[in-house]
Amino acid sequence: MIPTSFPAKEEIARLSASMLLEVQAVHFNSREPFTHASGRKAPTYIDCRRLISFPRIRAALMDFLCVTVMREAGLEAFDNIAGGETAGIPFAALVADRLALPMTYVRKKPKGYGRNARIEGVMTEGSRVLLVEDLATDGGSKLSFVQAIRDTGATCAHTAVIFAYGIFPEMHSRLAAEGVTLHSLCTWWDVLAEARRRSAFDVETLSAVEAYLRDPEGWVPA
Repeated sequence: MIPTSFPAKEEIARLSASMLLEVQAVHFNSREPFTHASGRKAPTYIDCRRLISFPRIRAALMDFLCVTVMREAGLEAFDNIAGGETAGIPFAALVADRLALPMTYVRKKPKGYGRNARIEGVMTEGSRVLLVEDLATDGGSKLSFVQAIRDTGATCAHTAVIFAYGIFPEMHSRLAAEGVTLHSLCTWWDVLAEARRRSAFDVETLSAVEAYLRDPEGWVPA
């Protein structure tokens, strides 16, 4: 079933943040910061992979993602849904099923044997592809997947994620420079607001998280 009628974007953001907190995908720790893949230290970490184990929340978020894309890109904007290896694959499958479209996935790098392909599944020249992933930080990893899609002769002008960090100003401009629009359900700011509303963490931790969100490059543990 293709979703067509859902809450406003602001309410979707609040509900999505609430669901991430409910499944304990959100981790805040200012005293023992997390090390991200970039090497940055941060008091925040999010694990969207947990969502696949919660059927009702998973279904609601995928409905939200579909309606967000249809509202912002169009109801007939895509011919193919591609998931980014690995976290994006289950979400791409769920979106493709809802939109009744073919699904493919994109490897991070060629597999090194056989066809040495980066695209698995059938992606045809001229197809309009939506890239689906779990989250976006600064947008860099998306561009590698987009290029692999475009190398097939298909087009990719949109990527959709459940969660976007929303604290790196260059993210949207970096994608826009390559002709890609990002669609997301919520950001760290939405999660922080919902965490405060629910008193999900102590005041000291939430204050440290806000300090980080306002200056991620300059933040250091207290």
